This record gives sequence, C-alpha cells and structure tokens, in this order.
Amino acid sequence: MSTDIKTPSESASILTNLVLPGETNMLNHLFGGELLARMDRISSIAAKRHSESFQVVTASVNHVSFNMPVPLGSILKLEAKVTRAFSSSMEIYVDVWILDPISREEIYTNNGIYTFVAVDEYNRPVRVPQIQPETDLEKERFEAALRRKQLSLILAGKMKPSEAHELKALFQE
Repeated sequence: MSTDIKTPSESASILTNLVLPGETNMLNHLFGGELLARMDRISSIAAKRHSESFQVVTASVNHVSFNMPVPLGSILKLEAKVTRAFSSSMEIYVDVWILDPISREEIYTNNGIYTFVAVDEYNRPVRVPQIQPETDLEKERFEAALRRKQLSLILAGKMKPSEAHELKALFQE
C-alpha cells in the first residue's frame, strides 16, 4: 500500500456502455438486476483502486435508487468513488446517467451505495487507506457514510443504538 490517506478521486472509476435487447424487460427498459450487476462491477473496480488490492468482495448493497427507467439503446454511464474507508471496508457511491449522444446532455437516473472489503489470499480482511474528501459533495457523503454504517450495525445487532452517537445527534436538539 503506497499511502495511508487517499482522496475519493483516486478511486474514481467510470463504466460506459450500451443497453442491449437481451438486457431489457418487457417494457424495453434495463432490468434492475442488470443495473445492479453493473453497479457492483464498477464499485469493485473503485474498491480495488482505493485499496490497492487485487481481491475485494461485496459485503453489502446498502441502498439502490431506481429513479428513472433506462430505455433500450441508451448509453449508460456509471461512476463509482470510495466515499469513506473504515478498517478493511470501503463504502462506494455509484451515480448513474443516461448520455444523449446528440445533445451531449447527461440525465441523472439512479444511484447506489455498496460496501466492499479488501481481503488477502486467505479471504481475511486487510487494512485499507483512509479517505480525505475534497469537494463539498465528497465531504457530505463522507459524513453520511458513518451514520449509514452505524445504522447498518444496529440493524444487524452488532451495535447498540445508545452507542450510535452520530445517529443520535440527528434526532436531538
């Protein structure tokens, strides 16, 4: 591992491709599962770039928002960045756009949040560099990542609600 702290832009990964007939449902829109698979792939690349590890595994899909259907023939652009790193896990945020090749407009359609863990050859977690956000959006996502992790740990029974200080601060004056 070359550094202990990285920026989200160092993990930025972009996937651009076409929505083909075999990837669509009866309404000629991209299958949700196909979009999830693409999001998982681009997230794994961002996680590998951040962790400098050949092996990363999906730990969870924390959130996916299907805000707009993606029609057959669309040019789809997915961008993934690590938003926060913990010990061995990394939260990756994926933004999805449809690209209009004529107007060059980018239409924001969907997003998702994945958690990946870097592992060694024995499938044991390994430490990853921390994140130093730079932009306002990166800082916002960085702060929110800790609250999302705490909520996930509470729901999994691995943390007591009384220990989730960042979550409690949202509900107290």
